[in-house]
Amino acid sequence: ALGGCCGTSPEHIAAIKAMASAYPPRQCHPVEPLMRLSGLEAKNYKPNPENMRSTFLNIGERCNVAGSSIYKKAIVEGNWDKAVQIASSQVQSGADVIDLNMDDGLIDGVAAMTRFVNLLVTDPEISKVPFMIDSSKFAIVETGLKCSQGKCIVNSISLKEGVEPFLKQAHTIKRHGAAVVVMAFDEEGQAATCAEKVRICQRAYKLLVEEVGFNPQDIIFDPNVLTIGTGMAEHNNYAVDFIRATREIKRVCPGSKISGGVSNIAFSFRGNEAVRRGFHSAFLHHACKAGMDMGIVHTAQVKEDVYEKIDKELLEFIEDVLLNRCDNATERMMEYAATLEPKCHPTAVKKINSGPPAVKFSPKVNPKPADFDPLAPDADLPPVPEYKPYQEPLQKSPVFDEMHKLFSERIAYIDGAMGTMIQRYKLEEADFRADRYKDHPDELKGDNDILVLTRPDIIESIHIQYLESGADIIETNTFNGTSISQADYNLQAKNEVYDINFHAAKLAKGAVAKFLEQHPDQGPRFVAGAIGPTNKTLSVSPSVENPAFRGITYDEVVEAYYDQAVALYDGGVDLFMVETIFDTLNSKAAIYALEQFFEAKGVRIPVMISGTIVDNSGRTLSGQTNEAFWNSVSHAKPFAIGLNCALGASDMKKYVANLSKCADCFVFCYPNAGLPNAMGGYDQKGSEMAEEIRPFCEEGLVNALGGCCG
Repeated sequence: ALGGCCGTSPEHIAAIKAMASAYPPRQCHPVEPLMRLSGLEAKNYKPNPENMRSTFLNIGERCNVAGSSIYKKAIVEGNWDKAVQIASSQVQSGADVIDLNMDDGLIDGVAAMTRFVNLLVTDPEISKVPFMIDSSKFAIVETGLKCSQGKCIVNSISLKEGVEPFLKQAHTIKRHGAAVVVMAFDEEGQAATCAEKVRICQRAYKLLVEEVGFNPQDIIFDPNVLTIGTGMAEHNNYAVDFIRATREIKRVCPGSKISGGVSNIAFSFRGNEAVRRGFHSAFLHHACKAGMDMGIVHTAQVKEDVYEKIDKELLEFIEDVLLNRCDNATERMMEYAATLEPKCHPTAVKKINSGPPAVKFSPKVNPKPADFDPLAPDADLPPVPEYKPYQEPLQKSPVFDEMHKLFSERIAYIDGAMGTMIQRYKLEEADFRADRYKDHPDELKGDNDILVLTRPDIIESIHIQYLESGADIIETNTFNGTSISQADYNLQAKNEVYDINFHAAKLAKGAVAKFLEQHPDQGPRFVAGAIGPTNKTLSVSPSVENPAFRGITYDEVVEAYYDQAVALYDGGVDLFMVETIFDTLNSKAAIYALEQFFEAKGVRIPVMISGTIVDNSGRTLSGQTNEAFWNSVSHAKPFAIGLNCALGASDMKKYVANLSKCADCFVFCYPNAGLPNAMGGYDQKGSEMAEEIRPFCEEGLVNALGGCCG
């Protein structure tokens, strides 16, 4: 679809339609099934089956109170600068994702997670990578998600409390658009053996894909990295069980990923750096060969401790324990470890005594044959199960099929700017007040949304002008129709917000009915309920002195969007347009609210989402690239994704092209009529704008076009 933003008018839409009618629409295409995460930048995980270690995602462990005493001390003492510095050092060391955990009895987890994530998102060098929101308390998990504009990983949920809580949490995570780590726990406890790990993970996978509709690419299993070398015989096969389970879980749960807390494997050897770090490297080597995708690690160390460079004598002792190659492997490891300098590294081993060894190591007891491979897969494996496709429980409105037909057969057209059209009428305070607001205490001039109540004749006229110019979709005059934006005029009361949105929708639907009565052969035409970004941002602090502060909460934004959606739907809109998104977290709040609304109504109508690139950096105001923006909102499965405002067509084209490549849904744009002049006006004529948009059509980038401001 094509449309217009700032500086556009019916003349521009008519010119765009006259030009674009000669071109076919963009063809929707599948995208490669990958786990697509985001911070400020996209993180598309594409594993290399031939060398999984080369594509392994390093999840930094140092912002976990259980993984770093220095970090924990900083959080407990409120030394947020120190905590941020720890996060920054992890990204600088090569962490692909950073794990954030506040689970400690001395810490208010909800408050600490809120403050810390709010601080991190203001630092582009940290927030360029995705976050893993890590907590055993789901309230803390949700808190982290409500502060993160990117697509996060949740760590973790499990079947420990039963199916019902598991499904409830999974639905919530899906609604927030996050990937999820599922621990291999169920009602009977923690999985230790390979068979138990596979059984629990396969059960969870079936629930997630069949009953929740979770994208398999976003399902990450943690089959429990358990400590070996404890001296207890029943622990000896834990590493082998994990590695064997990794291969089988990925086989029977297609698309899923495997993660784990790597440092758990060598807890028995804390204090001996060469041994502990050597275990981490050797474990990752074998686990990645079996298909392990990611893990919580000390990033700098695992990058330094390359498996092939580990001291060969040390490695022999480590792998005897790791692979359970003899009955007394742990005892022999302890004997060998006692000969090492405690702080030496596994790639540069130093002995306590430089001369002949002081210890004669015990011979191996019941060693496995040299040709025995404890990690080899079973010869006779069961077939991969067939999973039922997820059945959408909500009824879809007939508009889906009508719009799909339109967008598939030709380029569709969206109306242009409402605000600059209203300016042509040179309205005064009295026009905004009318009888309804004659005694209102605040000045109302400039609150264009209330004109649907006080000057509906003007708004209806503008709608009809756009319909006559060829617009297939007109938007309601509700860009600032939330209680948040209306608070600027002291009109935030729920009844006021409802009336604005309800009557705006009725007015637009009425304009369509009048137009089609005069032009019965020119349908269908659709009304989009315009849902603007609000005048508050969830990712940026309004206070320079306090970057962790936010002028509004996520829950308040969700409530405002929900109320707006109710009124727009009651007024009869055909679809929702979440538009001019300069902060992706605001759009995620809108998506969350719309999903709540659809669930309450038992029906789903199309949703189009439009972001705003603020300048030629190609990023939103809150710092995301447009591919990261797509990764963050794609869970909404929008009918169409697009860009509008801020840029003229020429500057916008390369970003629309990138979005067209990334997205598996329809794509649209409605640029400004060029860039504003020195007085803030727009000089570009309709024919000039149409020519700037022509390359969009020639290259097959869009399904719909329109205009924005001006």
